[in-house]
Amino acid sequence: MERFKNILLVVNPELNDTRALDKAVSLSRKNGGNLTLFSVVKGLPSLSRNELIIQQQLVAAKTERTEWLRGLMLKHDDIDVTFKVVDGTHFLEIIYQVLRESHDLIIITAEEKKGVRARFFGTTTMHLMRKCPSPVWVVKGSQDGSLNHILAAVDPTDADEKPDSLNPKILQMANTMARNETAELHVVHVWSLLAESYMEARGRLNIEDIQALKKQQKALYKQRFDALLDQIEITNVKPQLHLIEGDPSDSIPELVATKNIDLLVMGTVCRTGISGFIIGNTAEEVLNQVDCSVLTLKPEGFVSPVELVEK
Repeated sequence: MERFKNILLVVNPELNDTRALDKAVSLSRKNGGNLTLFSVVKGLPSLSRNELIIQQQLVAAKTERTEWLRGLMLKHDDIDVTFKVVDGTHFLEIIYQVLRESHDLIIITAEEKKGVRARFFGTTTMHLMRKCPSPVWVVKGSQDGSLNHILAAVDPTDADEKPDSLNPKILQMANTMARNETAELHVVHVWSLLAESYMEARGRLNIEDIQALKKQQKALYKQRFDALLDQIEITNVKPQLHLIEGDPSDSIPELVATKNIDLLVMGTVCRTGISGFIIGNTAEEVLNQVDCSVLTLKPEGFVSPVELVEK
């Protein structure tokens, strides 16, 4: 994580949590980089024709929020910090800021979605995971500050001819996090036999034939898994490897729960160079089920569908 020199901490006073702040301060202090505390205030509805009054109220709200942010950093005067408060749509303003200032990491507290369709991550965080070009570290407010168990979820089976930039990045990031936090590192790949249900339904193959195919397939995935691990120099950490047959949207959340994972490192985009190519269904299902902090990455060449709009 030595490369994080320009961190953007998104602060929402409604969430009332200091864990994300603690992580941002610790990283900035360790890396000697810049830290920006960023907050978005809601724009005021134009209920009155007096635009001057509306603008004055907005300026007052921004000033009050800025002073509140300054108060958060009174105990951390050794850090180079910038404060910025804007009005607008939360996720868009965050991405605009990243595009303007080239932040290399976003840290944000998870705003959980409540109600009948409850999810562990709310609308803003999901938008950032889909569309923001920089890594997004979503900190769960319900966790304590320690990271004892870290899981890297990889998929080294993509048949795309382009060089794989995402899986090595996931492993490198998880290894660095585990080393810095003195944490246990787990690496998982979930696989399945292609068209197994079709082969069973058609009766073309008996159970013994299908099991033999599964054995061959698992050996192939194990070979690709090992080849990926050989690309990365994993230092001072001995990872626990998990090659699991099943559905990633079920198996990864289950592994997170059984191994008490504190941080899941995963990718949310599986192809490069395509503007607006957003999070895949499998990744979204995983994120909707895991109850831990998540660090999401995108491959080299990812282009955000959000275009910078200067006010």
